[in-house]
Amino acid sequence: MVIALTAVACGDLNVPAGPGPGPGSGASDPADPSTTGAPSPSAAPEVSHDVEPPVASGAPRFADPSAASEAMPTADLPGWKQVFAEDFTDGDVGLGTFPGPIYAPRWSENYADGTPDTAAQQQPKGARTSGYFPSKVLSVHDGVLDMFLHSEDGVAMGAAPSPKLDGASQRPYNSLVYGRYSVRFKADVLPGFKLAWLLWPDSKQWPQDGEIDFPEGDLSKVIYAAVHGVEAGEHRSDVFRPNQPYGDWHIATTEWRADGIEFFLDGKSLGVSTRFVPTKPMHYILQTESCSPNCPLPETNGHVLVDWVSIWERT
Repeated sequence: MVIALTAVACGDLNVPAGPGPGPGSGASDPADPSTTGAPSPSAAPEVSHDVEPPVASGAPRFADPSAASEAMPTADLPGWKQVFAEDFTDGDVGLGTFPGPIYAPRWSENYADGTPDTAAQQQPKGARTSGYFPSKVLSVHDGVLDMFLHSEDGVAMGAAPSPKLDGASQRPYNSLVYGRYSVRFKADVLPGFKLAWLLWPDSKQWPQDGEIDFPEGDLSKVIYAAVHGVEAGEHRSDVFRPNQPYGDWHIATTEWRADGIEFFLDGKSLGVSTRFVPTKPMHYILQTESCSPNCPLPETNGHVLVDWVSIWERT
């Protein structure tokens, strides 16, 4: 099934973590692609696949060992060496203090309060309706990372934390060429808020160097996966839709290999994309935001819970 959709680039911002400028303040402007490396969104057709899509080469395995149980996987897999595992059981961190001393060696809040998200980058200063506010969104309790999604003073608030490999102290925190990323999560049904948990090119050259998103989608709709690249000189995307709504616990796994990118949801393969396989380093961000294209109502609020995150590198 092939359909035309509007594709909007999601990506990393070249903005330091920690206290920083809020909406409308000075300093380097993340809304300016010249200062961030972020591309201007462009409309382009996407290729949308059914639940069991055809693949260009290689058969999907229809089995993800990361989803064999609800427990966090803590071992190497055939062809993969585990380089990161986090289940948020080392202690609680209150709202406004993440990552704190407990999780700082392994996590970064990534963007300062007030950093414009994907939608806000297209809006003028002083009129932004969304952004990243880790101090008002992120906490750890009861063995989960909690993203409290809500609005304050007309601004919808999200966050985009990143795991750190080997205690990295600066971006990119978890750069790899080929990797396996598995996360167990639960998202409340929240119209206007969305996930775009992604692999973004270290080069910030989009879409030439690719983009991989999973899980992605408005939290009131369905989960999907997307791979972005260039074909015939134009931005194109592969999109995989399992027709699975948010609201329950899921395990989402992205397997980025040299021969293709395979997505698994709750153990079942959604298919393999072989059209736009990145070959340059990319890094992983739990990008959680809003207003693409519609903003949440002011009273809309709820939680995205992350039970665990595991990452492997190719061997």
